[in-house]
Amino acid sequence: MTTAHQAPRPGLHAPDGTPPTAVADLWERLGRIERRVRLAVAVRRDADPEPDDPFRGQYLTAAAAERVLDSRDAFRPVPGPDTPADSPERGRIAALVERFGLVAPDVDLLLVAMAPDIDARFERLYGYLNDDLTRRRATIGLALELCGLPAAGAGRFRFGPSAPLVAAGLVEVLEPERPLLSRVLRVPDRITAHLLGDDEVDGRLHGLVRVGEPPEGPGACPTTLRIAAAAGTGLVHLLDRGGDPGGLAADALASAGLRPLVVDAAALAAAPAPDRTVRVLAAEARLSGGGLVLGPLETLAPEQPEGAALVGALCAAVGGGSPLIVYGKKNWDPLWAGESPVTVTVPPPDPADAARRWRHALTGAGAGAGAGTDAGAGLAAGTATADADLADATRAYRLDSGQIRRAAAVASRLAALEGRPVEARDLRTAVRAQNGAGLARLARRIEPAVGWDDLVLPPATRRQLSDLALRARHREQVLGQWRMRPGGGRGRGIVALFAGESGTGKTMSAEVVAADLGMELYVVDLSSVVDKYVGETEKNLERIFAEASDVNAVLLFDEADAVFGKRSQVKDAQDRHANVESAYLLQRVESFDGIAVLTTNLRANLDEAFTRRLDVVADFPVPDAQQRLALWERCLGTEVPRAPGLDLPTCAERFELTGGSIRACAVTAAYQAAESGRPLDTEQLVAAVLAEYRKLGRLVLDSEFGPWLERARPRPAGRA
Repeated sequence: MTTAHQAPRPGLHAPDGTPPTAVADLWERLGRIERRVRLAVAVRRDADPEPDDPFRGQYLTAAAAERVLDSRDAFRPVPGPDTPADSPERGRIAALVERFGLVAPDVDLLLVAMAPDIDARFERLYGYLNDDLTRRRATIGLALELCGLPAAGAGRFRFGPSAPLVAAGLVEVLEPERPLLSRVLRVPDRITAHLLGDDEVDGRLHGLVRVGEPPEGPGACPTTLRIAAAAGTGLVHLLDRGGDPGGLAADALASAGLRPLVVDAAALAAAPAPDRTVRVLAAEARLSGGGLVLGPLETLAPEQPEGAALVGALCAAVGGGSPLIVYGKKNWDPLWAGESPVTVTVPPPDPADAARRWRHALTGAGAGAGAGTDAGAGLAAGTATADADLADATRAYRLDSGQIRRAAAVASRLAALEGRPVEARDLRTAVRAQNGAGLARLARRIEPAVGWDDLVLPPATRRQLSDLALRARHREQVLGQWRMRPGGGRGRGIVALFAGESGTGKTMSAEVVAADLGMELYVVDLSSVVDKYVGETEKNLERIFAEASDVNAVLLFDEADAVFGKRSQVKDAQDRHANVESAYLLQRVESFDGIAVLTTNLRANLDEAFTRRLDVVADFPVPDAQQRLALWERCLGTEVPRAPGLDLPTCAERFELTGGSIRACAVTAAYQAAESGRPLDTEQLVAAVLAEYRKLGRLVLDSEFGPWLERARPRPAGRA
């Protein structure tokens, strides 16, 4: 049975009461601090003229202080074999000294301030030494006294704003309204936890920082090696040109043996006290021996004073103590920070690398999708067939490592629900879930529900649509790796024009192409784009193009001649501004990185300069008789009851209608059949065609309608 003096130690213990070797060095150093406190208490008692004053006793008498010290010895020497001085378990304080540029007095001052956070006895003892039991932490004066540093000399400057302990956030000086020597010292919980062996990220950074994952698989791409080499020299700026700069930066730091701390730039900008958060970020990076990855810079709006101040403050706080990697699509502006970075361009990944990332993410997600399922198999398998299928399924997508990881998790859960391997359709659903809501606020979102079999088009038009889908799948390889569109600020986007009369299937074809690529279709609402005020239309279009570049979707400008019209001779200010708008669109379409489809009823209305910037031009003619018959069959479907004498071939031969008009006629005839209570017959179908002719303002000719014209006249209301 132990005596009070030999009570077990506080904090972390082995089963036999011995502290683990990871904190042995800390225990030994704090034991020295305890001995200094003992000496200070003895000196204070000897100098106290009335050590037994009853009023002093209501705080803490000298005898009571002795009893506190004798109650237990928390930091007595650790029994057992000594841990080698160069052991990694003893290296946390040494690493702290190296990373923060501390000297021996700084370490002693830090431990004096930290002691009450580890052993509650120090609260009462410090209250006694402060002559105020309510002040239970060390003051600057007490800390200097315990460490034998002069309060009137250089010792007091170790707590100045630029001193290592304070500037790095290792010690906080509280109560600034008090005289300097009376100000209280506090060590942040994260510093204490780190010295006790805890490597969790500072709780003040939750939701703002995540620890990057280690490199995926063996080896590293050349860009990763360049980033790792540049990170060792200071500030690095990754210029995003369609790649995954955030993932590459985290891989580069992990490959160099550093802990990658990936910072959410938007969350940093929205932090309640961003300046203080920046200091905490810098301290966390140096404390854990890691590097910071910040981006994308666009979310910080660095061209604004607030965003530039954050970038500059983070660079200043890090100060070369840890690697800092920032990334974004904007070129570096010297006004953002006083230090100039090393800029590394990040190109799009090759298909093999992208497939490797997908397979790694699917394997990891499948392992956590649920026991007893093979959701991680299928496309995630490492076979040649699975690799080829995975590359084909993901070739058209442009996702960073975080989006790939989240999409893989969604796809694995979808497959696990049905107890089957991951399939391409799971990936398509998961990728669509990664699209942000920004574009949905500017355009109408359509989830494709049609396929190639639903199209009735001439062979030439179908080939042009297939060519559009082919270009979208292989654009990274052709335009990126093979550099078939170099220089001139041209992007890697695909722009197509669908020209034809209304109802010939232009919008539906865009939906089919989006479905074939596994993407969503966003139809731009021109009412929300065109503005009567000068310059506002261009701003609205810029927001749409910027959002569309960051999502995996097809952007559709229906009736594009409203904004892509011809430039005209300038006769007044209105003509000049209209020409400026068209000139802006010519430039913006060429630098676009997404997939856009323009539709028009009159191709001649578009500016000829757009033709050179178009990748695919598909003409949609009015369908012939054979195509019209196929359209009638598809629009009526198999659910509508048909009369035995329904003559669709004759209707297709006589009535020259587009696909949209045929669909409208089919719906009208179905309503009439439902009202009559009998199967759909030719008379009801012709009546629907007659109504469509009148709606379109077309002439109703006897030669076209023949004997059905009289029978198709409107009948009195009521059932037949």
